[in-house]
Amino acid sequence: MEKMSRVSTALGSSAISGRTMFCHLDAPANAIGVCRDAMQVVVAGRNIFKIYGLEEEQFVEKLNLRVGRKPSLNFSCADVMWHQMEENLLATAATNGAVVTWNLGKPSRNKQDQLFTEHKRTVNKVCFHPTEVYMLLSGSQDGYMKCFDLRKKESVSTFSGQSESVRDVQFSMKDYFTFAASFENGNVQLWDIRRPDRYERMFTAHTGPVFCCDWHPDDRGWLATGGRDKMVKVWDMTTNRAKEIYCVQTIASVARVKWRPERKWHLATCSMMVDHNIYVWDVRRPFIPFATFEEHKDVTTGIVWRHQHDPYFLLSGSKDSTLYQHMFKDASRPVDRANPEGLCFGLFGDLAFAAKESLISGDTNRKPYPGGDRRYPIFFFKKPDLTEQFAHVSSALSVFESSLESRRMDWFVKTAHLYLLSGKPFAELCDHNAKVAKELDRLQVSTTWTMLRIMFSDPANLSTPGPNHIGKLGTLPLMNSFSMKEMGMGTESRLDRSKGESRQDNIHLELGNSLINSNNDENEETEGSEGQAEYMFGDAELDDDDLYSMELDNQAAEEQEYTLPQEAFPLRHEIMDNPSAPEHLQQDKADSPHASGNEAEVMCLTPIESFSLISISQPLFSPHLPAHFFCPVVREMLSHYAEQGDVQMAVSVLIVLGDRIRKEIDDLTQEHWYMSYIDLLQRFELWNVSNEVIKLSTCSAIACLNQTSTTLHVNCSNCKRPMSNRGWICDRCHQCASICAVCHHVVKGLFVWCQGCSHGGHLEHVMNWLKSSSHCPAGCGHLCEYT
Repeated sequence: MEKMSRVSTALGSSAISGRTMFCHLDAPANAIGVCRDAMQVVVAGRNIFKIYGLEEEQFVEKLNLRVGRKPSLNFSCADVMWHQMEENLLATAATNGAVVTWNLGKPSRNKQDQLFTEHKRTVNKVCFHPTEVYMLLSGSQDGYMKCFDLRKKESVSTFSGQSESVRDVQFSMKDYFTFAASFENGNVQLWDIRRPDRYERMFTAHTGPVFCCDWHPDDRGWLATGGRDKMVKVWDMTTNRAKEIYCVQTIASVARVKWRPERKWHLATCSMMVDHNIYVWDVRRPFIPFATFEEHKDVTTGIVWRHQHDPYFLLSGSKDSTLYQHMFKDASRPVDRANPEGLCFGLFGDLAFAAKESLISGDTNRKPYPGGDRRYPIFFFKKPDLTEQFAHVSSALSVFESSLESRRMDWFVKTAHLYLLSGKPFAELCDHNAKVAKELDRLQVSTTWTMLRIMFSDPANLSTPGPNHIGKLGTLPLMNSFSMKEMGMGTESRLDRSKGESRQDNIHLELGNSLINSNNDENEETEGSEGQAEYMFGDAELDDDDLYSMELDNQAAEEQEYTLPQEAFPLRHEIMDNPSAPEHLQQDKADSPHASGNEAEVMCLTPIESFSLISISQPLFSPHLPAHFFCPVVREMLSHYAEQGDVQMAVSVLIVLGDRIRKEIDDLTQEHWYMSYIDLLQRFELWNVSNEVIKLSTCSAIACLNQTSTTLHVNCSNCKRPMSNRGWICDRCHQCASICAVCHHVVKGLFVWCQGCSHGGHLEHVMNWLKSSSHCPAGCGHLCEYT
């Protein structure tokens, strides 16, 4: 009852009532218009031109204006408008360039009144003057606007926008002589009908065509425009320069825009393609629609409010051949389905989190807003209508600041500058990048590069010490260390020889003060070391024959002399099989029932209080393992870095490894990594590094990034005409186009020129010239400046 009373007040004695309803049309509609009393609607299209009555429960067809056996193109309508002062007068814009008026008061079947054929191309829009009965305005694809006096048979004024096609024309609701026109080049022009020679004002409203415009019914200075850039903008035209005061971002090109009656901040829009819904926006809250009508199944082509003082009924036509009446109370409210929680990272790592106040009301550590709660005013002059307001969902915002050190991104920039991705052997690239990461205290990344070098490099090319050198082993780790205590040995332990030969010599050694070094160049026994005895072996594994029987005796009287063979260890020979750690050290084979008789001879070790470590060094893998053996591990590693946000590492490894790993990762994932890294590089203005990454990429979608927008159109510096792509000689004046003003030679490389006088030359020559003189080197007298 409250709603009906408000409607009755607005419309006087004739209150509008009804429900959401629709009817099927004979053909798709291009435009609709409503009569002054809001009881009839006209639907026009390429193959339809009918008038329907708006009854309480349904649409009723009243009149079909397409009459005759052979309907002409005058009935193919691109736009239609019903005069708001004269209820029997209609105007249509035809696709053949004709402007037709229709008089419904005629007694004959054919209601056509006047025909104007002055436009040369399709007429996109017709508009009656809001108060002048006989004044009609049209805008056409030919770029002209014409004003017609319906009492005459031709136009009285022609307006040339000196621009591309006109997409919309609208008379101002408050200024009698003013109308606005929108163009396909993105401009909006304001005209005075008394001055057809020149527009009063022009400004660029959108990037791309402006498809529609609409004056605010109450505020005389507000003009709403919609374009292909998916934006609706509200302009204040009362200032000297058009000022954009509101901007609404939609999801598709805006085809129609209509202010909502009796609601200052609301306007309705529909799209030209993709989106089939009709949206009502509150310009003060442009990020989410106030209401949505979702009934149409195809593109909505025309919208109009049923009455100029009724905000509750909206009429629409569509390409799905339906005509709808929407009740505002039946519209869906997107804000009711909106998520009140939000999460966002700042540029320097700060985290902002918004949630309902009810969820964090118990947070005692939260500081209250110093200004208090100002969402609700102290006094209300009248009770607000909740259906006409956004839902009151208040969120509390929490900001978590990161430490100053964590905000720094210097490591990213330095790494991007210092990393080497090509131009050197694989091992050198890995070593260099590992060094760079280590200097930046990124130890995990440095270790990753080192592991990649070990995995994918030829082991024979690794710079490691000799196979029998005992001491510092460079970068190869010690894989197996055996302690006598860990092997479960007592005071005596026996080591069996694996070969069938028996050795009779038992050598008694004093462990603890002897160290045996075996070098490739010279083999000698070194005694006197005070460190713990340590036996180390190179790439070749220790053979059983090389383990001599030893027996320790603490009594000096029983100690006997011994002799070593000519070589402390047999000369290195080719080993076909590289076994793992010697298993015969794990247990006493003499006690095993599986030990053969030839392995019965043992040697006894009588250890002293400090036991030795026998450390056997071997490579991480067999040299015969193929490179793709490590690909699954590397793939998981790259995914880990990418998930952690370090796409720089993922892309760098991807480029350095090349074909070794590229086939293991799908193209979409690679493209995502590349695009993310390139975006970061461009954010930090690392253009050269970004271009290098693009060039080294093998993804077709990435490689073409630096090939777009690379066309350079050059004009001849002599005749000022466009140059062809062949050579450096102009085809018209037959002179060299790019001559250096300093050395007078043809510039075939980097060319720099002054935008003031168009003279230029080699970059270095021009820079050197301008260091000592500010005048143009060509002698034209212009004061050139190099920036």
